Amino acid sequence: MTKILITGAGGQLGSELTDALVSKYGSDAVIASDINEQARSLFPGAIFETLDVTDHLAMKALLEKHQISQIYHLAAILSATAEKKPLLAWQINMDSLLSILELAREKKLEKVYWPSSIAVFGPNSPRTHTPQNCIQEPQTAYGISKQAGERWCNYYFQKYGVDVRSLRYPGLIGYKSLPGGGTTDYAVDIYHHAVRKTPFTCFLKEDTALPMMYMPDAIRATMELMDAPKERIKIRSSYNISSLSFTPKEIFRSILMHNPKFEITYCPDFRQEIADGWPQSIDDSDAVADWGWKPAYDLPRMTQDMLANLTLK
Repeated sequence: MTKILITGAGGQLGSELTDALVSKYGSDAVIASDINEQARSLFPGAIFETLDVTDHLAMKALLEKHQISQIYHLAAILSATAEKKPLLAWQINMDSLLSILELAREKKLEKVYWPSSIAVFGPNSPRTHTPQNCIQEPQTAYGISKQAGERWCNYYFQKYGVDVRSLRYPGLIGYKSLPGGGTTDYAVDIYHHAVRKTPFTCFLKEDTALPMMYMPDAIRATMELMDAPKERIKIRSSYNISSLSFTPKEIFRSILMHNPKFEITYCPDFRQEIADGWPQSIDDSDAVADWGWKPAYDLPRMTQDMLANLTLK
């Protein structure tokens, strides 16, 4: 029987992906884990374990206890937080990945999922329709860790046959959790302010275009990638994946269609420099060709859904 371990389940992606996996495989098949014990309350429908992903022995014991066959390794320190604590970010983002890849090799796990990011690209990468393969040169601690992680994933597939799969996520937007320390998190926070009817101060310039994705599309993409036949997964570093690209000004205008009195000001901070080194749009033709990726949400539909669900909350 498939038994899935999710690390970092209490995060923005993990909290929603866990629910989706429980719905598909059943509550007995999914073990949610997080270093934060309070995350337990998020998962009444799943088994929960407190786990520090930098503790290799604890990880190994957990795999053996639950007879894990697949791992979704989501635990990480995100871009803005990583710039403040780069050594800790490397330890958590990289040491834990290597630990999981080693355990996957040793125990011959069925599959491993590890998320990468558009942060692997840098100021010398093409800014528009950034291709799958191009110069990267990331300039942030987060991006460096993700680039290195991609190479290790590819290495463990080529060297040991570990079936590891990955997506380079753009900024993720969802209504079920609060922002988690990423440079693209303004696109989550702005909706919270719109629903509360309070002015929003954006930490990026109004014309800063960045690739984004609504969480339902991100969850579906992840599960479609993991469900795809092994022979169709031709990229073992990480797939480019695309959905939306917009600026703070454009998302503000989409909110005005529902809340004409909403106000915004722009006060760029250190995150502007991070954003300036990232792509404005992504070429995901390999994901389309290899396993049939296609997004479902555009900006107006996402805005309508975000505002409706946050109002209910």
